[in-house]
Amino acid sequence: MSTIELETGTRGGSPAPAAPPTLSPKSGSRAVRDNLARIVMWGAFVIGVIPLVWILVSTILKGGSMLLESQWWTNSQAGITNRRVGGGAVHAIQGTLIHAAVTTVLSVPVGVMTAVYLVEYGRGRLARAVSFMVDILTGIPSIVAALFVYALWVTTFGFQRVAFAVCLALVLLMIPTIVRSTEEMLKLVPNELREASYALGVPKWKTIFKVVLPTAFSGIVTGVLLGVARVMGETAPLLVLGPYTQVIVTDLFATNMATLPTMINQSRSENLQPALDRVWGAALTLILLVFLLNLLGRFIGRFSKVKG
Repeated sequence: MSTIELETGTRGGSPAPAAPPTLSPKSGSRAVRDNLARIVMWGAFVIGVIPLVWILVSTILKGGSMLLESQWWTNSQAGITNRRVGGGAVHAIQGTLIHAAVTTVLSVPVGVMTAVYLVEYGRGRLARAVSFMVDILTGIPSIVAALFVYALWVTTFGFQRVAFAVCLALVLLMIPTIVRSTEEMLKLVPNELREASYALGVPKWKTIFKVVLPTAFSGIVTGVLLGVARVMGETAPLLVLGPYTQVIVTDLFATNMATLPTMINQSRSENLQPALDRVWGAALTLILLVFLLNLLGRFIGRFSKVKG
């Protein structure tokens, strides 16, 4: 064999077959750790899913019959006692949707503008303070937000407990969700888009509103819907600031307004079958509304990838 053949590893002009790769002991231990981590992950997933499936199946079996009745979607509980069969949940459904809509209107501008400030303008101590306060709001329990609004709205200013006070407490819970989701979407917008806009002489504020926000719009909407789904299931602000009522109320400042969480709490006060049926029906209705909102958020999330 010539020197050239020895150097190139060929014989007769054809390449010599390469030796099969072998796993080192270190690679084998990595494979074992990978399999172990996969088993632990799937085990944790199954442990977490089992109670969720049990709750969902129990709610459907015990409350599904209520949702199949037409009066559930058309009537309120006016004049219906815990011993009497009948009535519907339209007053609670309507109240839940009104609370969610008002909370969204109040939270979205504040949350989006806060995220814009942190991403586009935030520098120094003020930005760190704002980010720190958002982190605090993210971790506070809902009862703390309810008691804070109660102390300010009822104790300090002397106002009555009304539906608008509930919305103020829900705003404190919804804003951090919107801020963090919007902040992450704005960070995904390529800087080249901003620089191209600046090169054309467009001011920074107009670049944000005409280029950055439209680019991240679908992701922002997804975060807003997830925030709405969260506040719709809160109970502490409703119990503290907006006790249950059996009639349809649309005025946020007039009196109390029924919601699905307070309907669940009120109906379970007596261990009577008609009341228990309404508890399960209201719970299933709330689950259905939150599920639809999450489903809508996931659907929009499919188009939330920022395009450069």
